[in-house]
Amino acid sequence: MKLYLKSTLLGFLAWLIPFVMSFPFYSKDGLVIDVFLFKSIMIVIGAVSGAILLVLYFGSIKESFIKEGAIAGLVWFAINILLDIAVLLPMSGMGIGQYFAEIGLRYLVMPAMSISIGVSLARKHS
Repeated sequence: MKLYLKSTLLGFLAWLIPFVMSFPFYSKDGLVIDVFLFKSIMIVIGAVSGAILLVLYFGSIKESFIKEGAIAGLVWFAINILLDIAVLLPMSGMGIGQYFAEIGLRYLVMPAMSISIGVSLARKHS
């Protein structure tokens, strides 16, 4: 149970860190830099913070690496989608289809990264 609480907390941080890091790029009038530069910056922030959080997550796992990677990736994906729907969509005025086209699909990188790490660890420990 402790591992799943850790996964949930780290999944929340995987959403919170890029969300908070986006604040300096907005003013009361909206985005203050080019939208494509902003998206690139946010992808890098999300990838780096996600990688660090995955290292923290896998640090306590001693077996079932692929399974744990799949669970963490799917939990983090779900947390990020749900928090975006609850917080980001109302703030942006974006529709659900536009959201998935512009942002939501990118979260599939979470299970891809976590499962890849799980496979790598499983190979190392076999």
